[in-house]
Amino acid sequence: MAETNLIKKADLARAREIDFALQFSESAKKLIEALGITRKIAKQAGTSLKAYKAVGTLESGDVAEGDTIPLSKYTTEPVSYGEITLKKWRKATSAEAIVERGYDQAVSTTTDRMLKDVQKAIRSDFFAFLATGTGAATGADLQDVLAHMWGQLQVKFEDDAIEAAFFVNPLDIADYLADAQISTQTAFGMTYVQDFLGLGTVIINASVPKGKVYATAKDNLVLYYIAVNGADLGEAFSFTSDETGYIGIHEEPDYTNMTASDTVINGMTLFAERIDGVVVGTISG
Repeated sequence: MAETNLIKKADLARAREIDFALQFSESAKKLIEALGITRKIAKQAGTSLKAYKAVGTLESGDVAEGDTIPLSKYTTEPVSYGEITLKKWRKATSAEAIVERGYDQAVSTTTDRMLKDVQKAIRSDFFAFLATGTGAATGADLQDVLAHMWGQLQVKFEDDAIEAAFFVNPLDIADYLADAQISTQTAFGMTYVQDFLGLGTVIINASVPKGKVYATAKDNLVLYYIAVNGADLGEAFSFTSDETGYIGIHEEPDYTNMTASDTVINGMTLFAERIDGVVVGTISG
């Protein structure tokens, strides 16, 4: 008879699942904090995300004495955010790999690699979205283009006090990092610098093409996600997650091919509410 409180293989699998979910969510939290994202919207089962913007014209306020004040007409138009997709990944560690390297090491090593690749996929989708920004700016070097982009953001969001977020390739900012005393931090597989050149937060990642820079106001960024510990998924599936629900993982043995199988789900996307509020910069020098 097994001794009370004996740590079994299933307990180790559960611990790995918890560690996987916590690593992802803590890294995501750091990124959200760095980007200043305040709008985190969880999709509810059977609903779709819709927003509306007000458009119209303000009539002249110069009204003669006794004349009827003209009406200023405004209407609301729907803004489409698009549908969010629940993404699914699976990996399997063979019995031979477990025999060769040990159960915990063999499974943990591949799971850590999977975590990084999931983060990379989310980053790539985000940067692909930023590349569709309708604003444009050109500068002779990085500092020049950042200044022009910062100016455009001040005009585009003239009614708001904004903080800017810039996204650059490591090769374009390497000289500044080498010559200046700059404190860098990391989040979600990306390096970032707060208050770079007094302009805003700079996110550094190779997913941004060399010679290109993306920028927008932090308040323009939105996190939209499917909570894997909600949205009725728990009625049919058992995934380990944390309180954020950003990612879920389930590990179980598959006796049909003698593998330890891991299934990961994530429905998390970062986007800008106003695509016209995203500026794409080009370093011409």
